[in-house]
Amino acid sequence: MRVFRILGVLLLVATAGVMAGAEDTPSPEAIAAASELLSITTIDMRKQLMTQINRLVWPAIEQELARSKAVDNATVAELQAAVERIQLQELNELMKAAPPIYARHFTVDELHQLVAFYRTPLGNKTLHEMPLVLGEFVTAIAPRLQEIQTQATDAADKVLRAHGYLK
Repeated sequence: MRVFRILGVLLLVATAGVMAGAEDTPSPEAIAAASELLSITTIDMRKQLMTQINRLVWPAIEQELARSKAVDNATVAELQAAVERIQLQELNELMKAAPPIYARHFTVDELHQLVAFYRTPLGNKTLHEMPLVLGEFVTAIAPRLQEIQTQATDAADKVLRAHGYLK
């Protein structure tokens, strides 16, 4: 299914991006500070974010399944639950790579300041609201994504043609 292939490619690109920056080794203190930050910022955010993404993606998957008319509603619900479980499990696994990345981009002092911020009422509200904001933003831009993808593909084809890689 095209939708699953697109999701797979996006996950592969995201994973490659996470692994690409693994050159510098942060100090143990920086890793500990980053781990503390992530323990605060990702507890509910992961699940909220996956819910927001799936609210956007699942209607297209359900449409594709409905076109085949070979899948009943109970199977679609079971499929969605299985996919969401795997997504959350894999996201949790991928997040193990996050502390060194955070530690390379923020100083130990900055990580401590972020932890302090997220423990404030505004920081706590930010943790709750940001996945919702992101979900609304993605929903707002979704209608343009196909157009952007078409333009990007056309531009890539033009460059590849100009260099003799496409006819």
